[in-house]
Amino acid sequence: MRRISFGLTRLTIARVLIGAVLVMNVQSALAFFLNPARYAPAYELVGVPGEAAIRGYGVLFLMWNVPYWVALLHPQQHRTSLYEAVAMQTIGLIGESFILWGLPEEHATLQISLTRFILFDGGGLAALLWATLLTRKKTSTHPGFLP
Repeated sequence: MRRISFGLTRLTIARVLIGAVLVMNVQSALAFFLNPARYAPAYELVGVPGEAAIRGYGVLFLMWNVPYWVALLHPQQHRTSLYEAVAMQTIGLIGESFILWGLPEEHATLQISLTRFILFDGGGLAALLWATLLTRKKTSTHPGFLP
């Protein structure tokens, strides 16, 4: 694998990008699971049922990150997992955007919470797409292609 600036390989940079998204996702999952009372009001959820729902979201976040772990091991050898992570991040971004657009104005707290997720997932998607580009195989000798 060819080296780029700072003596890092493209593979290493891709792993750092994937790892950053994974760490942020797992941190969110653990926060939701371990302290649901803190997050339930942001989603207009209350009491024991609200806390259980937020804990459930935390479990789902962990489940959804399985392809990220596999892609992190070696994004070139586990290309399918990297593509799955990109697809999942894209679905999250689009889905959250549709939910936000459909909310009535009187749900400002919920709108703010969804906006945070949209920004979070948008940044994650950008990082994963960058990792995908960095780890693609060279298919042409054309000078315009990344080495």
